[in-house]
Amino acid sequence: MGFKYLLLSLAIFALSLVNVFSAQDVREILDRAVEDFEGVRLEEAVVGFDRVAELVPNAAPQLWQRGIALYYVGRYRDCREQFESHRLVNPNDVENAAWHFLCVALQESPTAAIEALLPVGADSRAPMAEIYQLFRGTTSPEAVIETGRQAGARGEFYAHLYVGLFHEAFGRERETRRHIAIAAADQFAAAGGYMHMVARVHLATFEGVQ
Repeated sequence: MGFKYLLLSLAIFALSLVNVFSAQDVREILDRAVEDFEGVRLEEAVVGFDRVAELVPNAAPQLWQRGIALYYVGRYRDCREQFESHRLVNPNDVENAAWHFLCVALQESPTAAIEALLPVGADSRAPMAEIYQLFRGTTSPEAVIETGRQAGARGEFYAHLYVGLFHEAFGRERETRRHIAIAAADQFAAAGGYMHMVARVHLATFEGVQ
């Protein structure tokens, strides 16, 4: 999920050539959806992301940002389907498998999520291999955090973010809050990029900011 808009923007441009809406129109809707998400206007964000998916259906699998927003409004089935489609265009992304796990865990159960865990290819970013093993049930949160720390600020950020999300899937609110708060800290803003914004939005939902 490190490439924020590149493939999606290319698809939007190509498809807009045969669409009533221009690429600029669709991009404006997408940017507004991201702004709404950042502002914790989650329902509004989902409306925007849904609109982009409707206007440019062939580009919809690229729209992983929509999947994350769907998670936060509790549309877990749609969230799950978004990440299943994203895997077709980004098969090596551990983050995609992790978010799919979260959607299934909240829709059904953690056991069902483990059984439905999406396969991934080689994701070379540290500590993505360990994060995948965590969601698979073959390593510990502590091991993920340690590997993340050894990888520098970016690795530490992702370790805390996904360990926090992992705990949420199992209903461990205290541990979720602790790790998400660390990931949302200002020191990780540059390292986390869009996903740092996700951490801050997640923290805001805990604090009741709407």
